Amino acid sequence: MSAGPDDSDLTRRVKELALTLGFDLAGVASPEPSPHTERFRDWLARGYGGEMHWLERRAEERVDPRRVMDGVRSIVCVGLVYDTGARPEPASGFGKISRYAGGEDYHEVMLAQLEGLAAGLEALVAGPVRCRAYVDTGPVLERAIAARAGLGWIGKNACLVHPRLGSFLFLGVLLTDLALSFDPQEPDHCGSCRACLDACPTHAFVEPRVVDSRRCLSYTTIELRGAIDESLREGQGPHVFGCDVCQDVCPFNRRERRRVPEDPLGLRARLAPHAPWVSPDLAWLLDLGEDAWRAATRGRAVRRAKHRALLRNALVAAGNSGDARLVPQVRRFAEGADLLLAEHARWALSRLGAA
Repeated sequence: MSAGPDDSDLTRRVKELALTLGFDLAGVASPEPSPHTERFRDWLARGYGGEMHWLERRAEERVDPRRVMDGVRSIVCVGLVYDTGARPEPASGFGKISRYAGGEDYHEVMLAQLEGLAAGLEALVAGPVRCRAYVDTGPVLERAIAARAGLGWIGKNACLVHPRLGSFLFLGVLLTDLALSFDPQEPDHCGSCRACLDACPTHAFVEPRVVDSRRCLSYTTIELRGAIDESLREGQGPHVFGCDVCQDVCPFNRRERRRVPEDPLGLRARLAPHAPWVSPDLAWLLDLGEDAWRAATRGRAVRRAKHRALLRNALVAAGNSGDARLVPQVRRFAEGADLLLAEHARWALSRLGAA
């Protein structure tokens, strides 16, 4: 698929519009399968998706974006930095959540801007344009598409890494029937660095760029609904939702080398963690009833863990905290009727020396 005589100018205007809408990065990729998407089949076959069976149901669409929308000719990919500042380690008795989860739900913030971009395409060409937008919600592999669109490379931590902005990026894609020019891919800059591989607290990396989700805290604390394997609990530390360790140690995320753009539309401010989710008090979490949980997580990505799983995570974090003030709350769960929470609570009590 080659670019026509007007494609490059239209592509430039499309990317300029994306940046005007508040995105920090914009590129265009071919909708054809890439080596990254082709490897997805092998990743699933090796069982690394764990209980995320929904990945399997539309696997062929994830491998080949042309199956997602008839007539797709180009994929516009956008990125938005969400890391808004350094965070100290939580104090004893406090939990830790991934940077992305404590502000407004990124799905809604990003999707609204992508829909604005879709509407803007019709204005650019003065005619109808077929589009389909996804932000971590559809059968597309955003990271693979973003790498093909030149927004960065897939690092050894399996995250997309931009040479100037690092890896704390939300990604969105817009499939379109417009014929646009495709961007060149960014070369791999990881070199011999192993910082992310060596820092993973649960040893989830099978090899560079290959994560066994069943050992990854971003899976066990968010997607997993059953018991967290006992061998992984100590490594969970204070984490109650997700994990940023493999990104925290990445040299490309060092603040002295990053140049985060201005935020004229306030998107980053909306995505920044809001209290009480900056570093939630474990005592507060363990007292959180379902109605209170629903109110506290309304409009936030942290809701994905569900109430019961968040309590399970908080019990593990309590066991790792060394904070004796949590013992009465943990004991209440150990003596409760919920068998899943009771088992995690008994483990926590043994760690706190109160079994």
